[in-house]
Amino acid sequence: MNDLESLDVLVLSAEAFMPYGRMLGKPFDPEGDVPGFTNAATDFWHTHLFDPGEGGRTEVLWVNYRSQADVAVLEVHRLTEQAIVPLTGPIMHVVAVSLADGSPDLSSLKAFRIEPGQGICMQPGCWHASRVEAGEVTCLMLTRHSTTLELIEHMTRGAPARESALQPIAPRRLIENNSTSK
Repeated sequence: MNDLESLDVLVLSAEAFMPYGRMLGKPFDPEGDVPGFTNAATDFWHTHLFDPGEGGRTEVLWVNYRSQADVAVLEVHRLTEQAIVPLTGPIMHVVAVSLADGSPDLSSLKAFRIEPGQGICMQPGCWHASRVEAGEVTCLMLTRHSTTLELIEHMTRGAPARESALQPIAPRRLIENNSTSK
């Protein structure tokens, strides 16, 4: 197994994640130009307008990730953004942008550690996979309702997938070395 390519898990930052979408969970800046409110009891502020794609309906999913395996398959959603917010522990999230033909650009492959209190929102066409260090991590996910239904049919019954795709890649082993974002 030593011949597997490794992929360093990076610390999540807005700048490092920008090619794939946007980071969620940035702190509130009461002096900034983002709409928000603060008082002694609460703070709330705009972070992102979720786009499920033309004609899409936004869906909230509860997702349990348990896979600790090497990353050998990437998933993409062509029509919708997809947001993931870990609730019960950190996840390691692998992303890649799409080439002009829609396939994953493996030269853009990165992995990020996403802690509870942080999140990401991937743009349409962002290839991805999620892993955990151990056990199970529950996440909140925002996605497109029709994409979820189609993916379930594809994975359980082999129905054609048009909104999503799964692509095998040469396996990558995720390596956590507390590196900073690159």
